[in-house]
Amino acid sequence: GSKYGIEYLIERGIFSDEDLFLVPDAGSSKGDFIEIAEKSILWLKVTVFGVQGHASRPTGKNAFREGAKIMLDIDKMLHDKYSDKDELFEPPVSTFEPTRVEKTVDNVNTVPGNFTFYIDSRVLPVYNLDNIIKDVERVLRDKELETKLEIVMRQDAPDPTPSDSEIVKRISSALKEVRGIEARVGGIGGGTCAAFFRRRGFHTAVWSTIDETAHQPNEYKRIDHMVEDAKIFAKIAI
Repeated sequence: GSKYGIEYLIERGIFSDEDLFLVPDAGSSKGDFIEIAEKSILWLKVTVFGVQGHASRPTGKNAFREGAKIMLDIDKMLHDKYSDKDELFEPPVSTFEPTRVEKTVDNVNTVPGNFTFYIDSRVLPVYNLDNIIKDVERVLRDKELETKLEIVMRQDAPDPTPSDSEIVKRISSALKEVRGIEARVGGIGGGTCAAFFRRRGFHTAVWSTIDETAHQPNEYKRIDHMVEDAKIFAKIAI
């Protein structure tokens, strides 16, 4: 969607440094959090190839078993090597989460010939994604079975928005005047539409009042939050 939305509009040159950029993609239930930075995003797809056969006569090349071992080896390597903290972010560390496994076989008595899993990585800007990819490739090279690594998504973190930028100051001032609360700034691991503007050098803040239920069961957005946020938007524009 953003390719034909925000990116298209940016390419048309309709924005300037004089504009204010506020993206309501994230926030907190209190409405006091202003996001000024995001982590890099790296989604990896790993496929392990074994030998398919009957479960009663295993060959020792069970792609499921070996793939699970490889998944854990990659997980340990990433968490051990890329363990720096940056308190600007919540959480303050890089995250590496195995999230999805593709279907192997339909029946219980077949040893699968391949095993595919995915890793969602949200990486602190201090780390180069190229180095992470090389380290995962190194883990795979050390294995006896054939493997394949694919990059599903890569978004290198743009430069953060200065905490003293005009848009951050306006949001902070509006929150104090309208709601009587002190704003705080920080970074998140989630990717927002602000990244498109930041990559072009536009100082962009992410803010809204929102219960953090993203991708959870019964995800929702409160109407009263939207009404109260509209008052902040109006105050900023005055």
